[in-house]
Amino acid sequence: MRDDQAACAATEERDPALPSARGPISAAVLGYLRDERHLLPEPARIGAADPFGDDVQLALYACYELHYRGFAGVPDAREWDHELLRVRGELEWPFLRELRTHATRHAHARDALDELLVEPADGDGVSHFLSERGELWQLREYAVHRSLYHLKEADPHAWVLPRLRGRAKAGMAAIEFDEYGGGRADRVHARLFADLMADLDLDTGYGHYLDAGSAEALALVNLMSLFGLHRSLRGALVGHFAAVEITSSPGSRRLAKALRRVGAGERAVFFYDEHVEADAVHEQVVRHEVVDGLLDQEPALDGDVAFGADATGWLEDRFARRLRAAWDAGESSLRTGGAA
Repeated sequence: MRDDQAACAATEERDPALPSARGPISAAVLGYLRDERHLLPEPARIGAADPFGDDVQLALYACYELHYRGFAGVPDAREWDHELLRVRGELEWPFLRELRTHATRHAHARDALDELLVEPADGDGVSHFLSERGELWQLREYAVHRSLYHLKEADPHAWVLPRLRGRAKAGMAAIEFDEYGGGRADRVHARLFADLMADLDLDTGYGHYLDAGSAEALALVNLMSLFGLHRSLRGALVGHFAAVEITSSPGSRRLAKALRRVGAGERAVFFYDEHVEADAVHEQVVRHEVVDGLLDQEPALDGDVAFGADATGWLEDRFARRLRAAWDAGESSLRTGGAA
């Protein structure tokens, strides 16, 4: 193993540290994780907070992270602490309610997914911007935001496997097998993203950039955890996953072009080249095996699949607006510290 690969692997294995609070709700949750005697936030305070704001999204992310890698110094038993689970529920439902209110656009999965198959001729999203005129510092910032998911890539979607049957389960398992490198540790997509970060001179530690990530980036990761951890939302998780796979290949092609244009290393470019090829295949499998298989067995979940796709697009648009507003003003899109 090369020295840089060894260093990358070592930082990937570090337990993430607890982040800094972003308000009274996250301060209470993080304080409780440090000390069980610390008081958790009251329901009224949670109910009055912006469900998409920094404070709530960080608190929710911290609660969900206990089901993944956890945090350094936080006992594993906190994952099933009943008081913390109660607070997590109080954070989740306003988030879900507002998504259902603002993000729902389609009643049927086919309509939601068919719309995603047609890219607008005048697209101006983040990948379009980065492809045509993005600078290296902006690509590094984009990687910082996306690291909150890509360093756990495929993990939130694995929650749905026990909740599927037949064609849907087999199709989902096939895609997840690819996401986890097809049995090769060096091809696990989370590892490939760590390689991308190393090529961009970023810290590859899991959760290292949690303090820098925006509320909009946190919300996208929290959406996956919300859908994945609730069996009642299995249809929404499938819709989310379908939306990601359908839109990934063209977006990845633009991001690979952007990285080549600014002279990024071959490992940075490879991550997106890999997704151009893999996700073009995954799109077919997810639509014809996972979605169709699920709805053949459970047609009542049609609206949930549509909602999952719609919510994904709505939150991606919010994330894009955050980045473009900052970059168009010549400012950093990160909350703290830049991408140094």
